[in-house]
Amino acid sequence: MTTTGLEQLARTAYEAHRGSVAESLPAWEDSTEEEQQAWRAAVSAIAGQTGVTLADVPAVQTHSIQVQVGDQRQSFHTDFIAGRQGALAVIDEYASNHHARFTVAHGFWYVKDLGSTNGTSLNGRRIHAPQRLKKGDKIKIGHTVVMVVSA
Repeated sequence: MTTTGLEQLARTAYEAHRGSVAESLPAWEDSTEEEQQAWRAAVSAIAGQTGVTLADVPAVQTHSIQVQVGDQRQSFHTDFIAGRQGALAVIDEYASNHHARFTVAHGFWYVKDLGSTNGTSLNGRRIHAPQRLKKGDKIKIGHTVVMVVSA
C-alpha cells in the first residue's frame, strides 16, 4: 500500500469514527501528529491482515457550509470556531474569543455554544446543546447574526 493510500485510509477511518461518536472530536487536519500516526498504524495493521485496499473503502463525503455575516460570505469544509478569535471572525464586543463551534457529524452541520458569557441563539432561542443547522437558520453570537446560506 502506498503512503498516500495509507494516509487516505487513516483519514477515512478517523472521519468515520469522528462522525459516529457523541463527543466533539477535531477534524483530521486539527488532530495532533501523534493521533494521526496512531490512526495510520492502526489502518496499516488492519489493511495488511485483511488485504483491504483504498479502492475497497468508500470515500468520505465532505460537507460544506456557507454562512453570511453582514455582506460577507464564507465557506467551511471542516469544523470551525466562531468568535473574536475564531476562524469565523465575529467582531463584536459581546462575542467571546471562542464563542461557538460549528461541527459536521453524520452529514449534518451543528452549532454548539462554548460556554460563552452571553450565550448563542438559534432562530431567536438560546441553545444549551448542539443544534442541527439548515439553510436559512440565524445564529446570534453576541449582537451579530450569522445566517446559514447553505449546509
